[in-house]
Amino acid sequence: MKEIKNIISAYDAIDKEHVSCALATVVNVEASSYRRIGARMLVQSTGIWTGGISGGCLEGDALKRSQKAIFKNEVSRVVYDTMEDDANQIGVGLGCNGRIEVLFVPIDFEDPSNPIETLRDILQKDKAQILVQIIDAEKDLQIGKSIAAASLEHAPDFCQIETAQLKELVHETRLLQRPQVVELKNKDDQEVKVLVEFIRPATRIIIIGDNYDVRSMVNFCQELSWKITIVGRVKKLSKDIFVKAEKILEFEDIEQIKTDEYTAVVFMTHDYNWDKKLIPHVFNRELPYIGMLGPRKRLEKLDQEIDEFNLLHTIHLYSPIGLDIGAETPEEIALSVCSEIIAVFRQRSGMHLKHREGPIHDRVS
Repeated sequence: MKEIKNIISAYDAIDKEHVSCALATVVNVEASSYRRIGARMLVQSTGIWTGGISGGCLEGDALKRSQKAIFKNEVSRVVYDTMEDDANQIGVGLGCNGRIEVLFVPIDFEDPSNPIETLRDILQKDKAQILVQIIDAEKDLQIGKSIAAASLEHAPDFCQIETAQLKELVHETRLLQRPQVVELKNKDDQEVKVLVEFIRPATRIIIIGDNYDVRSMVNFCQELSWKITIVGRVKKLSKDIFVKAEKILEFEDIEQIKTDEYTAVVFMTHDYNWDKKLIPHVFNRELPYIGMLGPRKRLEKLDQEIDEFNLLHTIHLYSPIGLDIGAETPEEIALSVCSEIIAVFRQRSGMHLKHREGPIHDRVS
């Protein structure tokens, strides 16, 4: 989500009378790749680019191909194959060892539904969104066209594909929470390859506390482009937190917090009495992650004194908080906590990757 934000910001800053641009998007991956489906890179005709499609091994060539797409005003598709031992193949020796399919689409500033504007519309939503994009077709004019799933009702038979068929793919992708690359036929009996992409909204983080370690947590969350709400004594918070947080509330106003299935709540009050008062206002919401600083004995005491909830057996409550990395400083603790939140939201264990059997990333359907 952060990359999409940066791309839109760069797009808005372009001098559109003198500069053109193209969007490079990873639309399929086989075997290993540093970036996954949905990695994007906005390239301007001046050579300035934002985002990325790899760890650096493909960006140079992608820059040239994007500029070619701009000057020819033509969509192009390239498969970078780094699996074979070919000295002439870009990326060999740089650790990719996979096949990466990239789509290069010149952007029409006058088109209100161009790929950047479609991403902008998705970015403004608080819920997970599905993006449908044509990545290969018998009619080249269809390649690169995209639409947000929410707009299918207003654009029936997108690229001559039956709406019902696309809706079924959208539903499957929403359940899988990962992209699908599907080959199908449209109403004209033409073969079309479609990418159905699952795009998560920005994580919403509720930090409950106002001590000095909150600042480190806020800094990490800002770097991750999470939406930050602080609940604490406003007078105790440093000035920079007011710039970085989306909303700041007093402890007594905790009922005003907005939460959804992409919200994490972190208790950092260092105050047993405040935690005891505030926990009921959070536990009555369906949240994937609630974390609380403090030792296990503290949680056991809270569990005995709060009758409404069985804290020790609540699977979405994490206390002691964070992954076991030996964190000591506020910055290290913030890193540990943010890592645990990501692991929970992505349904991963937080284990060492060297102990993981099979591929690091889920296979594309």
